[in-house]
Amino acid sequence: MKKQFKRMRLRSVSAVAAMAFAAHSAWAVEPFKLRDIRVEGLQRVEAGTIFASLPFRIGDDYNDDKGSGAIRSLFALGLFKDVRLEVDGDVLVVVVEERPTVADVDFAGTKEFDKDTLKKAMRDVGLTEGRPFDKALADRAEQELKRQYINRSLYGATVVTTVTPIERNRVNLTFTVTEGEPAKIKDIHIVGNQAFSESTLKGLFDLDTGGWLSWYTKSDRYARSKLNADLETLRSYYLSRGYLEFRIDSTQVAISPNKEDISITVNVTEGQRYVVSGVRLEGNYLGRDDEFKSLVKIEPGEAYNADQVAQTTKAFTDYFSNFGFAFAKVEAVPEVDRVNNRVAFVLQAEPSRRAYVRRISVSGNNRTRDEVIRREFRQFESSWYDGDKIKRSRDRVDRLGYFTNVDIDTQEVAGSPDQVDLVINVTEKPTGSLQVGAGFSSAEKVALSFSVKQENVFGSGNYLGLDVNTSRYNRVVVLSTTDPYFTQDGISRTFDLYHRASRPYSDQGGNYRLITSGASVRFGVPFSETDTVFFGGGGERTEIKPGTNIPASFLSYAEQVGYVSYSLPLTVGWSRDSRDSALVPNSGRYQRFNSEWGVAGDARYVRANYQFQQYIPLGKKFTIAFNSEVGAGKGLNGRPFPIFKNFYAGGLGSVRGFDQGTLGPRDVTGSSIGGAKKINFNLEVMAPLPGAGNDRTLRVFGFVDAGNVYGENETVDFSTMRASVGLGLSWISPVGPLRLAIANPVRKFAGDRIQRLQFQIGTSF
Repeated sequence: MKKQFKRMRLRSVSAVAAMAFAAHSAWAVEPFKLRDIRVEGLQRVEAGTIFASLPFRIGDDYNDDKGSGAIRSLFALGLFKDVRLEVDGDVLVVVVEERPTVADVDFAGTKEFDKDTLKKAMRDVGLTEGRPFDKALADRAEQELKRQYINRSLYGATVVTTVTPIERNRVNLTFTVTEGEPAKIKDIHIVGNQAFSESTLKGLFDLDTGGWLSWYTKSDRYARSKLNADLETLRSYYLSRGYLEFRIDSTQVAISPNKEDISITVNVTEGQRYVVSGVRLEGNYLGRDDEFKSLVKIEPGEAYNADQVAQTTKAFTDYFSNFGFAFAKVEAVPEVDRVNNRVAFVLQAEPSRRAYVRRISVSGNNRTRDEVIRREFRQFESSWYDGDKIKRSRDRVDRLGYFTNVDIDTQEVAGSPDQVDLVINVTEKPTGSLQVGAGFSSAEKVALSFSVKQENVFGSGNYLGLDVNTSRYNRVVVLSTTDPYFTQDGISRTFDLYHRASRPYSDQGGNYRLITSGASVRFGVPFSETDTVFFGGGGERTEIKPGTNIPASFLSYAEQVGYVSYSLPLTVGWSRDSRDSALVPNSGRYQRFNSEWGVAGDARYVRANYQFQQYIPLGKKFTIAFNSEVGAGKGLNGRPFPIFKNFYAGGLGSVRGFDQGTLGPRDVTGSSIGGAKKINFNLEVMAPLPGAGNDRTLRVFGFVDAGNVYGENETVDFSTMRASVGLGLSWISPVGPLRLAIANPVRKFAGDRIQRLQFQIGTSF
């Protein structure tokens, strides 16, 4: 009778009933042996997921405690809205009600963010298509959306979540956003300053009260991270000017009731200005005290400068690392004389233990092969730790141009106090470039140029480039490829294949052509960490196709050498680059020398050019950039210098304000034919665009250009040089680097072709 009663009774247990099981309530089920387990209510979840979560199997004894544990385990999966256990005789029936799954997540009213950015934020909190829907998860997603808007100073943004059930137990989620107006900084006050004016100190901040360019920079939008960075700039400003005890007491950020205006107040205590009275060394300096003293940047008699102190301690630890002491500790201890406002520094050093590198690993290179990075390293595994070699290794990896960031992390090896591991952390960037240009003139009409380049083909570190120009007068196809490690010693090899069909600019038209086809191979041999020598050779075929209005200089050359000429040019070159950045340089120097010698064939000549660039930073914002380029060519063995090897000047990269390549000698037909000698000077003063803070990717510059080209038998005459002045804009825009210049020629001559506005833009993929 008892068994029959158990078989007929259906026992339902919910989450609340699970607590009752634990309390041995009147609804308790007498223990029995499980003959079978059935699952009901499944739609998408696999039955195996249920069975794997149950704390018992068929044949086990079942009791109330095990039932409570089963319910807790099933709810912990997060897949079910309700779970019930029903007992049918000696069969346990698990009845579940699945949570609906998210079919789609959509956003309405969003203007500040694109939907992909918001969907990524939702994925980060666990809310995405195909996941079970949970009201608590939706609430957390709503709060994350509001947080994203607060980061953009949209404090008044409201979010309403709409859940729409659809077929097959699914839901659509829609987040409707009312963004409102962004909260903007109304005023910034600095309280407690005496040594410097408030306007001077506020000028250090990237945050401001807005300007004509705020729509782009968003500098008038408050962000805690930006304010913290500005406060560090303020602190550094005082500490580098003698104010040893300067401190920021408090910062108040107040928002108006309508959540649209923000006021920032910074309270500071300047303290007294201190002068350095002396510097002395204490500790173990490896018997190289004089060498370390030469690294001291702190100047006695000068105002205290925290930057000099930091530079000194860093120079000491770096120098220790050159001898294998990776864990050297150097501390600059101040001895403050508050009566006389003087401070002396004691540089205490403890080299600790010497270490060697056990292992070097690479992280973050999803595309670039490990060997491409490792071959740039000058620090080797199982060698003594050498800070100078590690720094050079990092710089060499950075100069590859494949990464936006390169860091080297030194990690101690557990249980081996004299060993370290090095981890190279890189952040890859797109290494392909696509550049499209267009121009219009009365003679050439529309001219299109196209180039596609990949500096890191398939992550191998090799370069591949294709340049195409479809100008009516200049048609060019150039294919180039470089293997930077043709040999294990770092000798590079470059192949060039090119075909050019061109004729100089002429107002009178004409259908003559200068057609050059050729191929070359060039090798680069690194002679030091910064110097590379290039040499190579190739073969060229040049044809002068006569036609109407052909320049007389072309005919003269053809009469002496022939309409078709062959040459075998050998090339030798050298380069050195110490710029801090190839894209937005602020300091450093770049030099390049190239020479070409036609040793065989119809064209016999020598041609060379040298370029020098210097960047000098003037404080935090301004940079002076100087560029010069000189070139010369001469015919050999009584033959004229090939006219198709002439230099050209005018336009971007030369003397701005003049039409591209139109300076120098002209033919009787009016054609610009270039010259065998070239000289060019450029001077720029660069600064961030007003209203853009200290953004180096958006800069304005004023420039002075001068230069010209001269014929083979002409003397370089500075009185005939053309010159221009103007203003320009350099912007690393979302679609690629853009450079625009508006120039006014200040020295020009009759017949010069003027082009006041010139620009160039490219993009990356």
